[in-house]
Amino acid sequence: MDFTGRTGIDENDHKRYIVEMDPFDPSTSPPAFQFIETVDAAAIERERSKARALRAGSWWKQQVGKGICYHCEQRFSKDQLTMDHLIPMSRGGRSTKKNIVVSCKQCNSLKKNLTVAEMRLNSFRSK
Repeated sequence: MDFTGRTGIDENDHKRYIVEMDPFDPSTSPPAFQFIETVDAAAIERERSKARALRAGSWWKQQVGKGICYHCEQRFSKDQLTMDHLIPMSRGGRSTKKNIVVSCKQCNSLKKNLTVAEMRLNSFRSK
């Protein structure tokens, strides 16, 4: 999904939002808007710190040792695998064992800051 993004501040709760416009959604006129609450930099840094702690632990080493990408289900060597947040930190995702998966570098790059559902929807739209 290629969206045109704009940021703004909600006047009621004073939170910062990213407005995403989907110009390809034919069911709406004018185009559909999606509001995504952004996360402050301090919260992201806390989650990165938690992710580093998980990466150093035995749980992560077991996950990487399996060598299988969560998204494409292909086998890779350990140096080709990365840590991926199913719900991205930029979208409020946390660094927990339930939200972190092993991903190959290509899938992680394609996913960007999308959720898994949005990533899969993109693959259907591009076919």
